[in-house]
This record gives sequence, C-alpha cells and structure tokens, in this order.
Amino acid sequence: MSTDTGLRGSIEALLFVTDEPVTAGRLSRILEVAEQNVLSALHDLAAEYASGDRGIQVREVAGGWRLTTHPAFHDVIERFVLSWDTRRLSQAALEALAVIAYHQPVSRQGVNAVRGVNSEAVIASLMEKGLVREMGRDREAGNAILYGTTRTFLEKFGLKDLAELPPLDEFAPEPDTERAIRERLNALESPLFSDEDDEGDDSGDVDATQ
Repeated sequence: MSTDTGLRGSIEALLFVTDEPVTAGRLSRILEVAEQNVLSALHDLAAEYASGDRGIQVREVAGGWRLTTHPAFHDVIERFVLSWDTRRLSQAALEALAVIAYHQPVSRQGVNAVRGVNSEAVIASLMEKGLVREMGRDREAGNAILYGTTRTFLEKFGLKDLAELPPLDEFAPEPDTERAIRERLNALESPLFSDEDDEGDDSGDVDATQ
C-alpha cells in the first residue's frame, strides 16, 4: 500500500465483503503489509467511525475485526429484522443460553438444575442456530455431554471474549435474587435432577421462533 489512506480503504473493503471476523494477521497476509501497520489502520478506522454520526462501527469481536452496526440503531434494526426473521430466540432459549454462557462447560442436567425444567429441546435449538456446541464429556457424571458457547455466540452478541460477559448483578439487581442465582449455579457441582425426575418439559414452549 502506498499510503495510509489506501491501506485503510483496502481493509474497509475487505471487512465489508466478509461475513465473519477477520484477524489482523490474515489481513496482513492478504495485503502483504506488516501486521503492526494493519493494526494501526484498524484502530484508525475504528476511531474514524466512532467520531462521526455513523450507523456502522469497526470493532474487534470473537478474535477478529469486522464491521458492525452501531448500538444506537439496534431498535431500528430489530424492527426491520423481525419483519422478516421469525427465528428469534424464545425466553426459554435465552434462559438456557445464559446458564451455558456463565457456567460452561455444563451438562444438560446442569442447565435443568438451574432452570427447573427439561432443557433438551431448547439446547438442541441453540445448537441448530450455532450458538452452543458440545465441548466434551463429564466422565464423573455418567459421561454426560458438556455444552459451551461458540464463536458465533460471541459474534452475535458483540463480545470480544467471554470475559466481556456482563456481571450477573446486572440481570439480578435485587440481592436476594442474585444470591439465589449464584446458589443454583454453585449447586451444579452436585446435580439436583436426574433425567427421570425432570419436570415441566419445555416442549410445549418450543416452536419455530426459538
């Protein structure tokens, strides 16, 4: 690249056409430019977009860089997307996803213990959407499958990594509620439900909108 402007323009064009985060290293190889120069240009682009009244941002998410919409316009985007996309997450799916995100790797039995209902269907739905994946087996609990979140989860929720998950107290402002949530999460070390004891199956709540 002959100029910084040309480098920023090339990076911007590449970020525009990709559908997933791109690392600075990959951009460096494609453009045949030092990675440090690419990082500098990325930060310049991010600052440029942030300084104006723009609907787009350049952000580092899920281990790479990409163009994302500005949070200030998410209400407008939500109305537009929901006008044609019926595959939004249900309340049951959001609950299960939150448990998995905060306590991964966790078994289905563990998710059941926190939610108090059978979560098999909602976990299957989350896996279908690419938000949850199998992470291994718990050999001390009958070889149960352990679940965790995916890179797609980080990307969809605009997180650089799991360390950026908001603290639980933002979801449970009342001390008693927060304490109850933490106690149930801690209880996962000692399973509260067996498959035979699961009650309140979610199957009636799960539909195409999960």
